[in-house]
Amino acid sequence: MALTPKQEKFAQAVASGMNQSDAYRHAYTVKSMKPSSVNVNASKLMADAKVSQRVADLRKPMAEAAQVTLRGHLEDLKMLRDLAIDEKQISAAIAAEVARGKAAGVHVESLNHHHSGAVAVATIDTSKLSNGTIAELLRARRAETDPG
Repeated sequence: MALTPKQEKFAQAVASGMNQSDAYRHAYTVKSMKPSSVNVNASKLMADAKVSQRVADLRKPMAEAAQVTLRGHLEDLKMLRDLAIDEKQISAAIAAEVARGKAAGVHVESLNHHHSGAVAVATIDTSKLSNGTIAELLRARRAETDPG
């Protein structure tokens, strides 16, 4: 069974990034409704299997396109990192690897962690390592983490 035009408008709005309440306001006449009523109706509408499936269907190509873009970005950064290692430009290689980590979401700028027990921290001083040794370590790390 197809969606009504208002349900479709709601689904399109949610899929494009609007929150459910704003999407409901966008698709329906809500002038006389309390904000809490809008929230409840939006939630009920999103709980409708047809509507939620339509939102998922609309989001799927967007998610796939984002993955393709991210994958290409990560591959470009990997190529730059590899080129920098080959040219013995260790700081450039490290910068490219950090950028890959940030893009992939595995590198965070800061981390707040509360721990009540003892924590052991290891610090490695790389200032005394030669560029060749650092390049070797980066190659070994790359071999461990990159499938191809």
